[in-house]
Amino acid sequence: MHSFGYRANALLTFAITILALMCAMASVSDNFNSPSPTSQVQVLNINWFQKKPDGDDEVSLTLNISANLESLFTWNTKQVFVFLAAEYETPKNALNQVSLWDGIIPSKEHSKYWIHTTNKYRFIDQGSNLRGKNFNLTLHWHVMPKTGKMFSDKIVMSGFRLPESYR
Repeated sequence: MHSFGYRANALLTFAITILALMCAMASVSDNFNSPSPTSQVQVLNINWFQKKPDGDDEVSLTLNISANLESLFTWNTKQVFVFLAAEYETPKNALNQVSLWDGIIPSKEHSKYWIHTTNKYRFIDQGSNLRGKNFNLTLHWHVMPKTGKMFSDKIVMSGFRLPESYR
């Protein structure tokens, strides 16, 4: 007959194989979910738009951020990291991204939200490139699953413009 150690090893190997197979099936099943989140951002006010002593432009905005991210949540979603970025072009860089606000959505119950806020992080451009500049506000999200790989996507909202002069 087989020893106790041999039987325990066979049982443990079989259990780990089944667990790995279940994790792989769970990860693959998440690929069939096609999320369709929605978002809307309004710039209510430009609180200040100034040139700092070091020559950089700085902007403070009051924003209304609303989003419905319920479709991102499945049985395999642990949490969703969300952030709002201002994106614009300058002569030096084709794409500049400045994070204005971020948050962690821990569950589907918190995935529908409306926030009235000023930018959480400073909107600063290295140089005097923001006067009269068109910019997009982009809501990015990263879905962190319980098992499997992370995925990310974004919604771009265009049509925003900064004033021609400092305030």
